[in-house]
Amino acid sequence: MKYRLYIDEVGNSDLSSSENPNHRYLSLTGVILELDYVRNTFFPRIESLKLDFFDSHPDEPIILHRKELINKKHPFSILSDPEIEEKFNSKILNIINETDYAVLTVVIDKLELNQRYKVWRYDPYHYCLAVLVERFVLWLEKNDCVGDVMAESRGGKEDRRLKDSFRNVYEYGTDYIHPNKISAFLTSKQLKVKPKSNNIAGLQLADLIAHPAFKAAQARKNKQKLPENFGGEIAGILEEKKYINRADGYIEGWGRKWLP
Repeated sequence: MKYRLYIDEVGNSDLSSSENPNHRYLSLTGVILELDYVRNTFFPRIESLKLDFFDSHPDEPIILHRKELINKKHPFSILSDPEIEEKFNSKILNIINETDYAVLTVVIDKLELNQRYKVWRYDPYHYCLAVLVERFVLWLEKNDCVGDVMAESRGGKEDRRLKDSFRNVYEYGTDYIHPNKISAFLTSKQLKVKPKSNNIAGLQLADLIAHPAFKAAQARKNKQKLPENFGGEIAGILEEKKYINRADGYIEGWGRKWLP
């Protein structure tokens, strides 16, 4: 069985912006899906949802994107009707709850990183990606399977940065995992980077849950309850049954990691 880790990010890796409260954090969330399951079950269900609500056509597929859904702009303007929005949200929650996948989230506090380390060798994105990949590899080892990694395209320069970071992790390993183990469980040393227009179901799922996952990590770090909103409902599902966790169900440090 082959699995894929689909990655979405919240925030940016620019350390110079760390004192701005709106740019203090970088969060990467990865969704682990089995590829045959994506083809046979998950993708058809997502496409059925789009057809039911937005009359999506294969020649011009609708791409689910959290920000556009929230703003209710074309092609999601139908969600301005409260009754339709409630039905759609209910369907989304059902999909997030019933789909067979596992989740990993890594958050880095760039301000704390700057304050703690006067000399820092790594791009924060590379730091987060290394932690995410090592946990994915450990999950693959535990489940005796292999996999690869995919992220959404950000454009030429950004895509090269993403690919370079991944190749660095693959070739040199992390502080906790030797590169031989990484190459044993990852089938490619290349990060797959695909544009949103390719209608990748796994990337759309990652996009829908990445922000709620970040806000949940932030709340738990501050010993707070989950937000009382739709994102909080998503986070509740993730914590209850989707995050990789220890045998006793403990998530922190396993499926969710706060850095530094």
